[in-house]
Amino acid sequence: MEHENFTVVNEFILQALAWNWELQLFLSALLLILYVIILPGNILIIVTIKTDVHLESPMFFFLANLAFMDICYSAVTPPNMMANLFKEQKTISYRGCMAQMFFIHFLGGAEFFLLIAMAIDRYVAICHPLHYATVVTKVVCWVLVLCAWGGGFIHSMIQMGLIIPLPFCGPNELDNFFCDVTQIIRLACTNTYTLEYAMFINSGLVTTTCFILLLISYCALLIKVKMGSGQGKNKAASTCITHIIIVFIMFCPAIYVYCHPFQDFPFDKLVGFFHTVVFPLMNPMIYTLRNKEVKVAMLRMLRKYKPNTVT
Repeated sequence: MEHENFTVVNEFILQALAWNWELQLFLSALLLILYVIILPGNILIIVTIKTDVHLESPMFFFLANLAFMDICYSAVTPPNMMANLFKEQKTISYRGCMAQMFFIHFLGGAEFFLLIAMAIDRYVAICHPLHYATVVTKVVCWVLVLCAWGGGFIHSMIQMGLIIPLPFCGPNELDNFFCDVTQIIRLACTNTYTLEYAMFINSGLVTTTCFILLLISYCALLIKVKMGSGQGKNKAASTCITHIIIVFIMFCPAIYVYCHPFQDFPFDKLVGFFHTVVFPLMNPMIYTLRNKEVKVAMLRMLRKYKPNTVT
């Protein structure tokens, strides 16, 4: 196929933002709430964990990295989305679209791998508590985090390596709030049947496999905790339940979006929006609300920096 015969697509039109003014107002309000309330909350979590000497365990180290990843992840699509809300023509450049897809899958993949690292941490803490301090050292924690970033990068590069060579000659309209592989590849001026299967394996199948393995491991840990009789039983069970909630929140939307190639469903846009914008910001908040140590440390830090009132 001769690429010279194609009219090169320089931008994509995001149709999901154009047809409903009420929806645009709702998204504007939602994004404003997220960035005014929840985003500073996640930053506060990171600062609290980094400055409080009582939160030096690996679990909190991973939580701080999760909060950082989620802040980065939720910053990929909203800037362009918020700019388009106030523009008559809702567009994104070709390079901007490619960059969006790269960072969505880079950060999303890194977060999935980090959740696996957190599951490993909980396994050692619950099943081998006497060896926990010697096994899960600072060096091991950093290696796991770097592996998570590396895994996300490799996953994203595989996606982009398949997409960038595709020719785009029109149409250039996306029925979505942002660019993602599930719709972009269908605009290519070539047969993408095999490519959609490759995307399904790289995103959908891998995500589903990780989800099932994480769910099985956490359920097994939860059963072991419930059958045990040592101290800290309730705390360990609460931590496992929190991890299971986060696994469901992060993996289920991704499975929904990437596990049905060749066709679109009515809720694709809504699920994609919550998966890339709303849920990432909420994850560390859920951990914090269910963890007494972090809440106490946050209150302790806020009291420390609270201005003294003159009586």
